[in-house]
Amino acid sequence: MRVLSGIQPSGRLHLGNYFGAIQQFLKLQDEGAECFYFLANYHALTTIRDKQQLEDLTLHLAAGYLALGVDPTHSVFFLQSDVPQVTELCWFLNTVCPVSLMEKAHSYKDKLAKGFKANMGLFDYPVLQAADIIVYDSNIVPVGQDQKQHIEMTRDLAIKFNQAWGQDVLVVPEPRIVESVAVVPGIDGQKMSKSYNNTIEIFQTAKQTKKQCAKIITDSTPMEDPKDPEKCNVFALLRLVASPEELAEIEEKYRTGGYGYGHAKAQLADMINELFDADRQRYETLINDPDTVWDILREGGKKAREVAEATMQRVREVTGTYRTH
Repeated sequence: MRVLSGIQPSGRLHLGNYFGAIQQFLKLQDEGAECFYFLANYHALTTIRDKQQLEDLTLHLAAGYLALGVDPTHSVFFLQSDVPQVTELCWFLNTVCPVSLMEKAHSYKDKLAKGFKANMGLFDYPVLQAADIIVYDSNIVPVGQDQKQHIEMTRDLAIKFNQAWGQDVLVVPEPRIVESVAVVPGIDGQKMSKSYNNTIEIFQTAKQTKKQCAKIITDSTPMEDPKDPEKCNVFALLRLVASPEELAEIEEKYRTGGYGYGHAKAQLADMINELFDADRQRYETLINDPDTVWDILREGGKKAREVAEATMQRVREVTGTYRTH
């Protein structure tokens, strides 16, 4: 079973990234799946126009993934741009992609609503994403519910291509919807996202973590009064980092009263800092040794290109764009 996922280097890693995706990636890796994980720097070009910013964020993301446990001896970990075959396949998929399919994309509509300027990169984003998945003969793509549409589009394009050329040239992937974790709330109560500037970063200092946790929006219930943990953003985050025993104890304090939101925020910060302490130490070592990080990505790129080239040889052969004799 080959598993694939990618993440854009367009922001710093935060709790939403970890509990919404990375934790699942590590589990699949540990279960022995053949994992392909990449940094989608081509996709990032739709919004980033600064060379140094893109390089810095890419290095941060790579060092972060490695520090959190992505193992390049067990997973193929690489840069999207190190595999030119992906943009080649994107063109082949474009030739069978109805414009109406792209017009239905939620992510494109959402970005326009947030003020992003329309460009073909944003519009064609799902096709390049489909190429990212299909070029490695991926069987499984772990995604949150909000990304399910893109995987359905990927399946549609793979099927349309196979139908157009009368052969099962491309593997049709299946989504694995990550249901185990609810939407991770940000400090404002919305989904945690760099787009909303409401994140709690993983690789920041313990002091910075405490400061961010202190900003989490709560209601105005006095400290001495009982509180409903099910309606509290702080408690929603505590669910992710506390043990069952710790969570039960905190819930009891909420319902009894005499336990303020400030207490809960401080406890949350302590738990986050404890959870990621060792990862932060590994991250500091890696970020101060960038040559090692880039070398790991380059080696992963070599492995990814071999797989991608085998797919493209089939595509070129069946479409008549390449002849073996």
